[in-house]
Amino acid sequence: MCGIAGIFHPGIPKPVDPTRIQRMLDVQAHRGPDGQGVWTAPGVALGHRRLSIIDLVGSPQPMADGALTVTYNGEIYNFAALRAELTQKGARFRTNGDTEVLLHGWRHWGPAMLDRLDGMFAFAIHDAEASTLFLARDRFGVKPLHYAELSDGSIAFASELKGLLAHPLLRRVPDVSAVEDYLAYGYVPDDTCLVSGVRKLAAGHTLLLRRGHSLPPPSQWWDISFADRATGKTDALAEELIDRMRAAVRSRMIADVPLGAFLSGGVDSSAVVALMAEASSRAVRTCTIGFDEADHDERRFAATVAKRFATDHVDRVVDAEDFGLIDRLAGQFDEPFADASALATWRVCALARESVTVALSGDGADEALAGYRRHKFHAAEDRVRSMVPGAMRRSLFGTIGGIYPKADWAPRPLRAKSTLLALASDGDEAYARAVGVTTPEWRARLFTPVARAAFSGHHAEDRYVAAMRAAPARDALDRAQYADVKIWLPGDILTKVDRTSMSVGLEAREPLLDHRLVEFCATLPTSLRLRGGEGKWLMKHALKPYLPNDLLHRRKMGFVTPVSTWFRNTLAEEAAALSRSRTLAETGWFDMPTLATMAADHRAGRAEHGRTLWQFMMLERSLGRLFG
Repeated sequence: MCGIAGIFHPGIPKPVDPTRIQRMLDVQAHRGPDGQGVWTAPGVALGHRRLSIIDLVGSPQPMADGALTVTYNGEIYNFAALRAELTQKGARFRTNGDTEVLLHGWRHWGPAMLDRLDGMFAFAIHDAEASTLFLARDRFGVKPLHYAELSDGSIAFASELKGLLAHPLLRRVPDVSAVEDYLAYGYVPDDTCLVSGVRKLAAGHTLLLRRGHSLPPPSQWWDISFADRATGKTDALAEELIDRMRAAVRSRMIADVPLGAFLSGGVDSSAVVALMAEASSRAVRTCTIGFDEADHDERRFAATVAKRFATDHVDRVVDAEDFGLIDRLAGQFDEPFADASALATWRVCALARESVTVALSGDGADEALAGYRRHKFHAAEDRVRSMVPGAMRRSLFGTIGGIYPKADWAPRPLRAKSTLLALASDGDEAYARAVGVTTPEWRARLFTPVARAAFSGHHAEDRYVAAMRAAPARDALDRAQYADVKIWLPGDILTKVDRTSMSVGLEAREPLLDHRLVEFCATLPTSLRLRGGEGKWLMKHALKPYLPNDLLHRRKMGFVTPVSTWFRNTLAEEAAALSRSRTLAETGWFDMPTLATMAADHRAGRAEHGRTLWQFMMLERSLGRLFG
């Protein structure tokens, strides 16, 4: 796992100052502490920071072979099979790693090579004969890639935004529409950036730069379809699911460095550990973090799994008041990132790095198999919509929802306002709101007229609605999962894991995001993904021989960070200070009295605004770092 950077002049092939690439690499040193390299040629320069995982000393980068040069971040899990195939075609390999496979694969297959790659990656291949630079990103966006057109006409790219920011010709101008997106979702989606002019190469996309041509739009090389349906008996499909999971786990256990796994005690990470133990001749190393609050502590469940599979297990308790990482994380993510579970994710990555260099995680199953609570609610609401005509729904549920009190403090069965309003809306629009943090109504109050005018009609939820309506899908659940895979997964989950793991020099691998596994899950009938209000139903059914029943069906906890509690006690003054922040006020984007009222109402328990206050706190820190 690594950090990459590069500069390409599509016009006149001007010399590239290698010190510029070096600066872009230096700020990404955490991604590759084991080595670095810079390569230059007329009109192009490539750079690389290396975290050695496979062929520890034999695959330095950037790597050249004839007219081709590559800089690459990621892992190609099927590189041995590809290597054997390419050798039969006459390729001669000088190294034992996966990097060289990209060079020979490009020479023999060109862009079609991507369909053969099983892995996570972001890479750039320069072809001196064709005068081109080819950028590619993996199917799900596990590995990041940012790029921008600079004032001298060159195109610069880097793994992280901070790599681009190190280039002196990148103008630091904020894009206020990205702030609208951020407040809606809690992260800046992959189709935008808080720094105007910077773009993120979308998951499953490529970008081909040609000398003598202007910057083209990216091209999609992979997509997921929920339109087909697998046939067969339940037990046969369950067996196929386990076989695919087993193959995905085993392929990700290849490494020349110590390897382990995150173990929360939930179904997903426990499944990964179970299949690792099955494949390993030695005890699997597992790690867990717990909290000093019983409602948030999963150590007892993790210990049960660790004992069952005789893992080499370590756990550590962290204080629930663990907000000391806030500034560090703000610097690591560059753009504002308000998924508070990043604090716990960083802690478990740091713990894992004490004994391993690679850790397998359970990420991906919720998106592939409808594991989120919102999936259950969305499917149930869609059944109601199908039984009640639209005009009647809008009149009945809209009227009741409008007058129903918003009771954040009440027991969940009494908090019906959101459900009523969702039933009054179209399903796609309702789901777009369900995945959000700060509602459109609150954003309308928080933004000034100046900011709203700058949006030019942009609404954050529109991207989710558009993705769902364009989804290759059969039903409402399909459409919701498709949008989650395309937007939520790369923008939130994978960004969180990449930045926190890379910050400590750890490679995280996600076997449950094996593309063949996810493509199979997308074909499963809805009833096998979600049944009786329980998501990941077929996966849990298939795991019965591996995991105890009480673990398979226990309530999902996740990495819960008690930000609402913090803002009512320890961080109460921080919340109040937001309304006095010069950084926020000087943007002219926010109605500061509304923010002050929000903080006061939250502290007094009159309303629940913890997540929005957390968003503003992380935004303030990011704005200061990005724009001074």
